Amino acid sequence: MIIAIDGPAASGKGTLAKRVAELWGLPCLDTGLLYRAVARDVDARGFKLADPWAALAIARSLDHTSLGDAGLRTPGAGEAASIVASMPAVRAALLAYQRAFAARPGGAVLDGRDIGTVVCPSADAKVYVTARPEVRAWRRFAERQEQGMAVTYDAVLADIERRDARDAGRESAPMRPAADADLLETSELDIEAAFEAAVGLIKRKIGR
Repeated sequence: MIIAIDGPAASGKGTLAKRVAELWGLPCLDTGLLYRAVARDVDARGFKLADPWAALAIARSLDHTSLGDAGLRTPGAGEAASIVASMPAVRAALLAYQRAFAARPGGAVLDGRDIGTVVCPSADAKVYVTARPEVRAWRRFAERQEQGMAVTYDAVLADIERRDARDAGRESAPMRPAADADLLETSELDIEAAFEAAVGLIKRKIGR
């Protein structure tokens, strides 16, 4: 069973994906970490993030065992990932790994921006998680404050809007709901309500 969970930044899709995976006993892949890792390595080797050749070479030789690096969860890593993720060749280079992960015995849960449309178009269940930009910005702002980071709400909102525009406007695999995805609007939901709603949508699709 393959479950695709897509959506924009700070929509809650990552948290939902992990909990859904735990519920069904499936492995879970945050595909955004792949692009964050590519951006990390591009920078670490002294190249510019916008250098498509450097990003492609690194994507092709990416060490997937490094996805647990805590540095990939920082605010800057997300912005950098959005830049390399806009490159069609980089997306193509990382596609095989994502599909191989999804093809594991028993299935998997994958979350990202294009799981239901490109990576796993035949997924058994597809959920597109979203929320208003202002709500997502407040969530991310609160998260950063808890981590002790000096950020402002306006800066976080600007970052979210910039990433939304880049992810939705890219030429290759733009961020959008799959035609057969169930939409889950979480602006007025806490995590427990969102989880229950997601489980209900998935059960309806898979019949259990």
